[in-house]
Amino acid sequence: MKRIIAITLFFPVYIGVLLLFTDCSGHNSSSRYEQPRMQYEYDVNTVDTIVLHRTAFKRQIVSNGRLAAIRKAELSFSTAGVISSIKVINGSSVGKGSVIAELDSRDAGLRVESARISFQKAELDMYDLLVGLGYKARDTVSVPPQILESAKMQSGYFAAKSEYERAVYNLKTYRLTAPFAGKIADISKREYEQSSGIFCNLIDDRELYIDFPVMASEMSMCGIGTNVKVLPYTDSRSCYGRIVSINPTINESGQLTVRALLANNIGLLDGQDVKVLIEKDIPGQLVVPKNAVVIRDNKDVIFTYSDSLAHWVYVEILAQNEDSYSVAADKSRNALLSEGDAVIISGNLNLADKSRVEIAR
Repeated sequence: MKRIIAITLFFPVYIGVLLLFTDCSGHNSSSRYEQPRMQYEYDVNTVDTIVLHRTAFKRQIVSNGRLAAIRKAELSFSTAGVISSIKVINGSSVGKGSVIAELDSRDAGLRVESARISFQKAELDMYDLLVGLGYKARDTVSVPPQILESAKMQSGYFAAKSEYERAVYNLKTYRLTAPFAGKIADISKREYEQSSGIFCNLIDDRELYIDFPVMASEMSMCGIGTNVKVLPYTDSRSCYGRIVSINPTINESGQLTVRALLANNIGLLDGQDVKVLIEKDIPGQLVVPKNAVVIRDNKDVIFTYSDSLAHWVYVEILAQNEDSYSVAADKSRNALLSEGDAVIISGNLNLADKSRVEIAR
């Protein structure tokens, strides 16, 4: 019993000495209370801001289309035969009337020569008839028209002349020539092959046009003469054109087809896919970059900055273009947004209402 009492009396003293020893071992006793407190400190997000001003907003219609040459033709021989020579390659520039390819024309040449001889014989026979009627040889000026026409008919002059002209015309069809100046494309035949079918395409790409769809609800921004901006997908170049026609039929998607003629060709090609922009200034808008708008509660939200805090503001998007939105406060959510507000435009993806933020230096 005495041992139990002694141990009971000694235990509190032992615990007190142990605690005193721990506090004197080089550690500040207050650190035990400060250390857990650090895990509750808020993170500070670094952001960029802009000051909101009312300004003109460039409303845009963005569409897509494919460029086409203002003049383009599929060329083929009008007669059958074997191709004897090809004068061009794909990409060759040719002038109007230039020979593109030829067929073997030896038989056609012989027919021309035979028809020429027949025509000359018929002409001599006509002169013989006129001399027999008392007129001078090769003098058709003094012959009355009725007598001259009768002599031509009797001699076969008319028929021989027609046959000769037909033979000459047929010989020309053995040559494929360019109906206008342009570039050769899509040659489909080789020498010594038959001429049937399309031989090549001829493209005059000095002028290009583009057909592109526009929603019927957006037609207020379109009209004959409206300027458009054309941007290829392959590089950063751009060129401009103007609307020259609008097809007045709405398709099943609620769109109309608009045609624009490019003012200058900067090396674009027939058949090239491009983006089309139509821009119109809307004055007095609150404009923010697209990255200023984030989604919260499935609604569009921006964050404004004041007193080192981010404030969550519901907005309505009134219009958009490639890089900006025209916005207004969402009145249904009792939101407030005014000119002069500082709007956070970066570092906002993980923000919540009343998040602590600091401006990037």
